[in-house]
Amino acid sequence: MRRRQKNHRYGLPVRSLAVALTCAPVLLFGTGAAQASAPRAAVKAGVDWDAIAECESSGNWKANTGNGHYGGLQFTRSSWAAAGGLKYAPRADLATKREQIATARRLAAMQGMGAWSCARH
Repeated sequence: MRRRQKNHRYGLPVRSLAVALTCAPVLLFGTGAAQASAPRAAVKAGVDWDAIAECESSGNWKANTGNGHYGGLQFTRSSWAAAGGLKYAPRADLATKREQIATARRLAAMQGMGAWSCARH
């Protein structure tokens, strides 16, 4: 019977350690393809952004009430930035309705429609 080479510092077989290090990113983060497709499946076709804005901000696409959410779809600054909204304006309330919807589509593709409490129903 052949003895496995051990990593003497930790007492683990070197091969097991190599497999664990190779597989850890996949186990922790999944594959890019699986992550990218999961939220997209949650995005409904033909989303009524006006209805969501009506619920979120009473349809005010320039909403800035000081609650940390901006625009008709009530983006946080971090969500706005993460979905690429900064290419339009520093905050959602400073962008046009069309720019807010374009950014909302990207955000929905990233994290699904659960980003808006009014879209969860």
